[in-house]
Amino acid sequence: MTSHPSRHCTVELQALPSRIGQVRRIVSAQLRYWHLDPLIDRAALGVTELLSNVHRHARPDKSCTVELELLPDRLTVSVRDHDPRLPVPADATDPADATPLATCGRGLAMVAAVSESWGARPDGENGKVVWFTLPTTAAAHGNPARPPQDTPRPAPTPASAPTPVTATVVAGVSAGVSAAPGGGVTVGGGTAVPLKVAAATAPAGAVMASAAADGGAAPG
Repeated sequence: MTSHPSRHCTVELQALPSRIGQVRRIVSAQLRYWHLDPLIDRAALGVTELLSNVHRHARPDKSCTVELELLPDRLTVSVRDHDPRLPVPADATDPADATPLATCGRGLAMVAAVSESWGARPDGENGKVVWFTLPTTAAAHGNPARPPQDTPRPAPTPASAPTPVTATVVAGVSAGVSAAPGGGVTVGGGTAVPLKVAAATAPAGAVMASAAADGGAAPG
């Protein structure tokens, strides 16, 4: 039988190898429903170890109850069975059981390694509860998203100063205009007029120039 109100999930089962895998999938699905995906691997591993202990050691039967309880700061996973004997870590009973080649007795060491805390307590006169906790604060918030960072932009290139245009007066540019000594022009064969050159950027191949006369405009 399975019950799962909003913050509580209970599964009753026989701790047989075929059922342990089913319970592991139920635990994983419940944690996804609670949006606690980062805790799935550790919770599934811990509950597998506790159920394996029930399968190996519990008497007189293998019936048990798996319970998940979600609190604001932690998830508690517990397994309740009908054997009143409290579990003892393997390294506290026989050092040989704690060797790397040991094939059993390391379930509680594994639970301690993946959990924040764990323990066992009597459950009436004919049973016990073995439990472990996982912190939910980090799992609920996850890694905080980094604020978007502005991509550095290259500094604007300062506008270059306009390149002065050098005008070269060529004799006979137009009718009635000829070069004069000293850099001016002679308009209509008369007075030499100074040549004014505009210092501005001009299209390629163009020259900006204007002539000013003391007595009047140059003939067209």
